[in-house]
Amino acid sequence: MDQTRAIQRQFGAAAERYATSSYHQRSPDLAAMLEAAELRGHERVLDLGTGAGHTAVAFAPRVAEVVALDLTAPMLEQARALAAAHDLVNLRFELGDAMALPYEAGCFDLLTCRVCAHHFADPRAALREAARVMRPGGRLLLADSVSPEDPAQDTFLNCVELLRDPSHVRDYSVSQWCAILAEAGLEPEQIAGWGVPLEFDEWVERVATPAPTRAELRALFEHATDPVRVAFALRTRGSYGFEIPIALLRGKLAG
Repeated sequence: MDQTRAIQRQFGAAAERYATSSYHQRSPDLAAMLEAAELRGHERVLDLGTGAGHTAVAFAPRVAEVVALDLTAPMLEQARALAAAHDLVNLRFELGDAMALPYEAGCFDLLTCRVCAHHFADPRAALREAARVMRPGGRLLLADSVSPEDPAQDTFLNCVELLRDPSHVRDYSVSQWCAILAEAGLEPEQIAGWGVPLEFDEWVERVATPAPTRAELRALFEHATDPVRVAFALRTRGSYGFEIPIALLRGKLAG
């Protein structure tokens, strides 16, 4: 199964759970993105991998227009319902691929991409496309889970992410994302970073991780090395959980 079909299968089935996810509704990266955007009200925004639409709906009242793009039709249905509940009329939802954007060059002031980029089969292609459709002086705000620079911690995080969700591709480190942004012709800058607490049960139920795989994940948590346990604040007594590292980066196009 190719990555597009894997994403559509995984997130089509999970669309309703993402619409009500406390992480996607209230995680601190969303407020930080709004602040980092430095909006003036005239912007035309493209939200890449909009999912259930939380980012697009947050930006729409503050800008002229938001176009929200996603690979998965059921996710877009949830996003349309969320927009309708907020009576937003300057927001439209479109089915499409971030690695082959169906837009003319230089037509957006701002692009947003929130907790989606770790599913990109080719992040370099996605960021080249982002730069192509951006107006001179435009910006990309990218918030995503990121791996630590330490190789063992990187391996642990990407292992548990892939076990939990087969459509996961990779959590890149901040330095790797900065290099990819620069390759696309965007000036990279890290705005902020957080450890966002996740409850294990909600984390696996959101994507319907099978029971045997949940047991494997618990075993990985229980047998993690001390540095890994500290890096991710692993909890294995009582309710399982951990902190996932999230970073907000900004890429600016010269002009």
